[in-house]
Amino acid sequence: MAAPERPAPSPAPVPAPAPAGSPEGPSPQQPGLVRSLTHRQTTMIGLGSALGTGLFLGSGSAMGAAGPAAIVSYAIGAVLVAIIAVLLGEMSAAHPVQGSFGVIAHKYLGPWAGFLTRWTYWFSAVVVIGTEVVASALYIRWWWPGVPMTAAILAVAAVVLAVNVINVKSFGTTEFWLSTIKVTALCAFILCAAFLVFFGLPDSGATGFAHLTDDGGFMPHGAKSIWIAMSVVMFAYAGFEVVAIASAEATDPQRTIRTAMRQLAWRLSVFYVLSITLVMAVIPWQRLAAGDGSVEASPFVRVFTDVGVPAAATLTNLVVLIAAISAANAHLYGASRLLHSLGADGLAPAPLAALTARGVPAAALAASTLGIAVAALLAFYDVGGIFGILMSIALFAVLLVWLLILASYVAFRRHRDAHPADFTGFSVLGGPVLAVVAGAGVLAVAATAIEVPDMRQAAGVGLAFTVVLLIAYALIAAGRRKRA
Repeated sequence: MAAPERPAPSPAPVPAPAPAGSPEGPSPQQPGLVRSLTHRQTTMIGLGSALGTGLFLGSGSAMGAAGPAAIVSYAIGAVLVAIIAVLLGEMSAAHPVQGSFGVIAHKYLGPWAGFLTRWTYWFSAVVVIGTEVVASALYIRWWWPGVPMTAAILAVAAVVLAVNVINVKSFGTTEFWLSTIKVTALCAFILCAAFLVFFGLPDSGATGFAHLTDDGGFMPHGAKSIWIAMSVVMFAYAGFEVVAIASAEATDPQRTIRTAMRQLAWRLSVFYVLSITLVMAVIPWQRLAAGDGSVEASPFVRVFTDVGVPAAATLTNLVVLIAAISAANAHLYGASRLLHSLGADGLAPAPLAALTARGVPAAALAASTLGIAVAALLAFYDVGGIFGILMSIALFAVLLVWLLILASYVAFRRHRDAHPADFTGFSVLGGPVLAVVAGAGVLAVAATAIEVPDMRQAAGVGLAFTVVLLIAYALIAAGRRKRA
């Protein structure tokens, strides 16, 4: 017997913010989340959360694993993410509710799925926050190596918290401009790298694309390396889900979701595949991957450093620093909103459901800074390989969330096709088939744990955490049945 929960959202779109798991809006005495995010802000929040450390810093790991064939890995990842994003967009347009895909999983798969989806996403987001903050600290130390790692982490944390704690409008405005800066800079980088590839500099000729086939060929480690690199590549795309979460605070959720997810799908594909191709065309892949374990510099920074343009390298390092702070900022927003929805449903401590007068879930926000605290402690005690460990653990949790989203979509479409009059919004042609294809792809990425040590460690931690969550839900359900 399922645990008695609050009613799940109705199939009809919800025009106002609602507590997680409930189609009704907040009572007059109970303040709710404020719908103040514009369409442009919500779209840029999605880009801000996805364009971060995974591209600017983690791409070196993918290059080391697959060489130039990492381009194929990024292209495959782009296809998988495009499918998940569009399918999630269809569900979110029909249910723009607080708790987003967690509440949708609750409705279509069962209360256990809603509980597991939201807590797992929160866990992954918290780890990503820590990862992005660690990366930010490394970028700062690129300029000032003498700055203690812990001090750099705390400085970044203060900035991220300050942006989130004011109100959602402030967060949206800040994230819009941070994302705009890094998207503009990435476009400029692509143009500069393309110039080096096709025209070169006065003292050096055009590089062309010879580096993509020199030194062992396009696939120096064999075709299998394309699959191995996916363990790093997919992390780079994680974060687009924040758009669905933000729909509960968007002024026009249906329009925002419909267009934002589609724009994210093709923009991320272009940015990732094109920039990675040009990076490895300018600089031999071995040099980009060398020393990657220490993660002391981004491949994007090394492009300009190696061609002797130090001022450009400094500017690029500033951009990747902004990118990491922006991603941490967006993930903290997403984590706090899902934790708040869990509190509103009685599936997390009640104080987490509290909102400030400005509609900010301050308690959930504070609890979601756990990733920053852990990152600071790891840095303080000089734990080696911080970035790789954090990245792989976050990836496992993200993969599980994606699988739950895809499973929710299959059940959602079955219900939508049976009751078409109850729904508005767009519908993806062949959606259920695409969901199965994407699910197979996600499982294939998870299977890299067979070959990748960090993924094996992540799988162990992730599976243990999943079991703990399911046990916790069973205890909560049993307690509710006893009280009923």
